Amino acid sequence: MILPRWTAYLALAVILILAVSGVPRRKGSSEAEGAARSARGASGLQDARANLPAPRHPRTVVLAIDGLDPEILREVMAKHPARMGAFRRLAEAGQGVRALGTSTPPQSPVAWSNFITGRDPGGHGIFDFIHRDPESYFVAPSTVRIADAGAIHVPFSSLKLPTGGGMKPNRSGRAFWTVLKDAGVRADLYRVPIGYPVEPANGQVIPGMLTPALDSAYGMYTLFTSNPPARLETGSGRFVPVRVRNNRVLTRLPGPPNAFRDGDPPATVPLTVHVDDVNGLAILEVGDERIVVRPGQWTKWVRVSFDMLPAGAMSISGIVRFYLKRLTPEFELYASAVNLDPENPADTISYPDGAAAELARDLGTPYYTKGMPEDVGALKDGVFSDAEFMAQVDLVDRDNRAVLARALDRWTKDPAGGLLFFYVGTVDLSMHMMWRHQDPQHPDFDAAVAAESSTWWSKRPDTTWRDVVDDLYLAMDPVLGSVLDRIDDQTLVMVVSDHGFAPYRRKFSLNTWLLEQGYLVLREGKERELPEGDPKRADVHLFDAVDWSRTKAYGIGFNGLYLNRAGREAEGCVQDAEAPGLLAELKAKLEALRDSDPGRPWDGERVVLAADIATAVYTGPRVAEAPDIIVGYNAGYGNSDEATQGQIPHAVLSDNRGGTFNGSHLMHPSVVEGVLLTNARLRSDRAKLEDITATLLTRYGLPLEPGMTGRSVIE
Repeated sequence: MILPRWTAYLALAVILILAVSGVPRRKGSSEAEGAARSARGASGLQDARANLPAPRHPRTVVLAIDGLDPEILREVMAKHPARMGAFRRLAEAGQGVRALGTSTPPQSPVAWSNFITGRDPGGHGIFDFIHRDPESYFVAPSTVRIADAGAIHVPFSSLKLPTGGGMKPNRSGRAFWTVLKDAGVRADLYRVPIGYPVEPANGQVIPGMLTPALDSAYGMYTLFTSNPPARLETGSGRFVPVRVRNNRVLTRLPGPPNAFRDGDPPATVPLTVHVDDVNGLAILEVGDERIVVRPGQWTKWVRVSFDMLPAGAMSISGIVRFYLKRLTPEFELYASAVNLDPENPADTISYPDGAAAELARDLGTPYYTKGMPEDVGALKDGVFSDAEFMAQVDLVDRDNRAVLARALDRWTKDPAGGLLFFYVGTVDLSMHMMWRHQDPQHPDFDAAVAAESSTWWSKRPDTTWRDVVDDLYLAMDPVLGSVLDRIDDQTLVMVVSDHGFAPYRRKFSLNTWLLEQGYLVLREGKERELPEGDPKRADVHLFDAVDWSRTKAYGIGFNGLYLNRAGREAEGCVQDAEAPGLLAELKAKLEALRDSDPGRPWDGERVVLAADIATAVYTGPRVAEAPDIIVGYNAGYGNSDEATQGQIPHAVLSDNRGGTFNGSHLMHPSVVEGVLLTNARLRSDRAKLEDITATLLTRYGLPLEPGMTGRSVIE
């Protein structure tokens, strides 16, 4: 399958709340509602209210909550029993909260690929968020392969006709729902992580994580501002300078790259903002819409159409939401990434093709189609405050609940029965960014911000951002409760997460360590990167600074260490006979590495719990493509963002500051296990993600596919 040309502009920087007035409020369950739910179901699921038609296939619900941690979940259930009634209800119907073995490494695209295919990374070929091209040593996306594109230029014009190019899926192994489809088993799947390109099911499939936006692979916000920074573009967004003249702003909203014009500039649509200082509001004119918005408010979804060819010969539809940050003293208007329009998508974002439009019509509104809708980039870049970010998270949460309600309506009314899968990513992305507020040992902990009231968001009295992790878990209880209230005694329910969570306090730069140890060598005349803050500092990268003829190892990705192998890398120098001894040497040194920071809580801590050699932990036909070593960091540590992208920073170890992820799971799998919570009896205390895949197929009487490594865990 080759995807449309415009989707090939994949951003390789990976993953990469607002004043109380006007903030959308979540309609979360109250303390009384939580207690009522707990009371009616604490003894089990026998009193489910649903009157379901007798199904042709056993009913199964998988609620996938990304990043849910077993230890944190148990703690929150114990601290807030009245508000965790649904989780208590399911735990008491089964065997409590169990840890679920995650992937190596415990990264979401890797872990969910384990679950989707029932294979480990050696079988499915997804080893990290980021892979590398052995021919160029450049970073490459992990889940797709991008083909080179050409173009035919139209004489005497700036137009061109793109030829070739596009993307193909990189994951091997059939998705479990295609196996169910071949057997005639009904399955509806919503927000499927790593579900793009879409794979067919005997039902509806709506993809989630890593589904592109219209404007780019991960989506880019836009901030229209009268006070722009010096740098007008980041990996996550862009700043558009504007002026307020005669109470009006005239500008343009950027959209998808236009592959029909030289240089692929972004297509744009006009945006006019009328500023009413007297009444403290603005009127936005964009597309066919005219919208009134006040500072601190979000607009509804707005449809926009981008002309790709002159005279409207070709246009692409998208959807966008605006947030008016302020009118004075500076004008600031945020626009979300331009999402694919579910009712007129420029690419296939559902199965069957019309399912996305059907969902939007049933909801009565468009919805986030971008794979990771929580805008962590805007928070990283300082465009959002923590409160503004959490307000946008609230919008995503509302979306999720509406989609889940519709999914349950469709599934419970269908006599075919079968599988319902629903994914929620809010806990994961929010904890990445908000963890520091409940972690006084974190170098980026700010007591003043942590003490700010969050009651408007949590719906609990006297809460602050220091309570945010608890409140994120509490927000999941009504989500689970809405499922439990709609099922009968014969329905199998499983709550699963791909991994847990831990603090990320110290950055380790793998490439810098390799440089200091002599495994990575700079070219003649290239100097080591200067410290942060030095006015003469410039980034030093693998791609232009390394002497590959003398370099034996390098790092790309969050957990990947590669040998510079002869015959595999373009300028490889490590011979096959040398590789085993070199791997053993690197493994021993990494596992012996200790932090040295006298007087700090982490002084003397192990940085790396285990440096796993790929051939020892992976099986399957694609092991040869894997990093040679998967670096499993200790809790509190992770590869720096810079080293992940191939940079060689000045410091080997440094404090994790500056608006990046402050909670993480990009560590050793033993410290961030996932969750399994089910109403079934389990065969053993230990299960892994691939076992859940095997359990689903076994429930429907189907044999495991060749290459699957799991086994059913249900008695």
